[in-house]
Amino acid sequence: MKHQVHIAIQIVPITDKPHYPIIDKAIEVIDKSGVSYKVGAMETVMQGDYDVLMRVAKEAQQACLDAGADEVAVTMKVHARKNGIVTWDEKGIDRGSK
Repeated sequence: MKHQVHIAIQIVPITDKPHYPIIDKAIEVIDKSGVSYKVGAMETVMQGDYDVLMRVAKEAQQACLDAGADEVAVTMKVHARKNGIVTWDEKGIDRGSK
């Protein structure tokens, strides 16, 4: 895919430790990556180049493992177009993070 896409990612740490501090590590990775993103109650949606976003998703998963998760269960959704870009504006998304 050569166009801008949206990728939604939900990372659920599997561990006996508190989950939110581990999930926060994934969001830190996304924030530091410089990609545009929106944090929601159940998932984080990133906007950008498909390959870049997949790399960030992989790094976010690793951050959770490094932060103490024994395992992670990851759900991802991709919104892509054959001949165009996917944007926040068309979805009416004007709230959120970066």
